[in-house]
Parts: sequence; C-alpha cells; structure tokens
Amino acid sequence: MTAAFTFPGQGSQAVGMGKALADAFPAARAVFDEVDAALGEKLTAIIWDGPAETLQLTENAQPALMAVSLATLRVLESEAGFSVGRDAAFVAGHSLGEYSALAAAGGLTISDTARLLRTRGLAMQKAVPVGAGAMAALLGLDYDAAMQVAQEAAQGQVCQAANDNGGGQVVVSGDKAAVDRAVEIAKGKGAKRAMLLPVSAPFHCKLMQPAADAMAEALAKVTIKAPAAPLVSNVLASAITDPDEIRRRLVEQVTGTVRWRESVAYMAGQGVSRFFEIGAGKVLTGLVKRIADGAVGVAVGGPNDIAAAKDALAASKQA
Repeated sequence: MTAAFTFPGQGSQAVGMGKALADAFPAARAVFDEVDAALGEKLTAIIWDGPAETLQLTENAQPALMAVSLATLRVLESEAGFSVGRDAAFVAGHSLGEYSALAAAGGLTISDTARLLRTRGLAMQKAVPVGAGAMAALLGLDYDAAMQVAQEAAQGQVCQAANDNGGGQVVVSGDKAAVDRAVEIAKGKGAKRAMLLPVSAPFHCKLMQPAADAMAEALAKVTIKAPAAPLVSNVLASAITDPDEIRRRLVEQVTGTVRWRESVAYMAGQGVSRFFEIGAGKVLTGLVKRIADGAVGVAVGGPNDIAAAKDALAASKQA
C-alpha cells in the first residue's frame, strides 16, 4: 500500500464546509446527524451558517473539522470504494486531526470522538487565561534553528516548538512575553517572516498541562480499539497500534510538539507516495510537497473531489 490518509487540524475550518457533501450524499449527512446527537446540539448549524467567529471557537472548530473529515471519508467509502483497512498504509492527523484519523480507522466511534474533541477544545481554552499566552509562526527557519530561538526567548518562561510543519515552517507557543521575544529573535536570525498567530490559547506547550490532565480523565472513560491501519503519532512521528499507547500519546500530544514534518517523512520512508487529505482545506497537501520529494498530495473535501480521489487511489495501487 502506497497511500496514507491524513486529516487536517485547526485553522482549516470555513463556514459552509461539508454542506455540499451532506446535501449530495446520505452517508455524509448521517455523520453530521451523529455528531449533532452526540453533542446534544446543532453543531451543523454553526458549521454551515456560521457566524465564523462562533465556528472558530476551539470548542466548536475541533469537533466540526472531525465531522467534515469523517463525512468525507464515508462518501469515499460509499462512492469511491475506499477502505482504510485495505487501502491505507497509515492514518495520521495534525493535532485534533489525530482524533479524526483514529475515528476513521475504527479506533474510536464518531460519537465518542465528537465528545472528546468538545472536551479537548474547552479544556485547551480554559488552561490559560486569555491574553496570557501566544503562538507565532517562524518562516524560513529549520526546526533546529527555531528550537534555538525558543530556548533563547524563554528566559525562565515557557516558549517551545508547538508545530514542526515542514518546509521551513515552525510554530512556537508559550507565555506571551516569551513568544514576543521569539518573534524578534527569529527576525534577527534570518527568518523570512515571524508573526503572531490569531489564536485564543498557546496550544502544544507546557502551559496546556491542565488540558492534558482533563484529556487523560476523558480518554480513560472511552473504549479505544486497535485501528484498522497504523496511526502515526504526532508526538512520536512513528506508527502505533496498541490502544493503551494511543491513549497515552493523545494525552502527551496536548503539551507536546506536533512533529508533522517527521511524520510525513516517516510515511514516505515506508513507501507512501500518495497522501490523501480528507476533510476541509488543503493545508496538509501543500506541506506534503515541501517535505517528501516526489510525493503526491490529494485534497478531498467536496463532491467534485470524489472522482479524482478514486482515480488517485487506483494509481497508488498500481504503483
């Protein structure tokens, strides 16, 4: 198998995402209905009608992005013959997308995943007072250089690499003053750009420990099954299948670095040449081209993408 199924993270959300799929395919609509039922509210109304600022709230964006990814996958299964167990060498997701990947591979039910992501979003938002933390993108520095910037900027506060996205794109996270210092230090060390991100909390750093504790408690209460395809863990950048280890790594992920560059490189090194980005946006597809030479990224998020995805999967089987 030369295909991997990947799932986007926060920032890929957009009002109206998934609606065309739900209108065209009952399999997609069923996923949105299941998520609404699991949460006891009409999240679909926020996803499809907005307003954008409500959808962007972490507690809404996380389950919403998962819903779109799983709805898209169900259409790929019913209309294009996709099978995670048969066709995917690996599943992987960026941050919250790791939960989508696990649900896609049958490791979690959609209902449990929706509730976990609602809990995760709320816990991450509450972990740090608004304005006390920040995140910044450092562009044009490799991971080692960005790590040096973060260490220099910390000065007794928290500043650490949150996302190693690849292609010279590293995000740092931590105390607001430390992240501000990192932006200025990065500019002095040759970064093409260094800028604060419009986020509501400093994700994937030590300040998120209260959220990690909340997720440890929530994950202990749900059943996790061995996934139908190996899950490439954000914090390990390698594949795991044991449910207890998956649970542990999902907790670590809240405060740990999303090692996306290394994760894609790992999958490419295992023979993956086509990366299907399943759900909203095309962020991961763009990153694939920067990380893995010769790899093909295929973004699937709407009805018009289904036929092309089917052809790309057939090509991956012939490779």
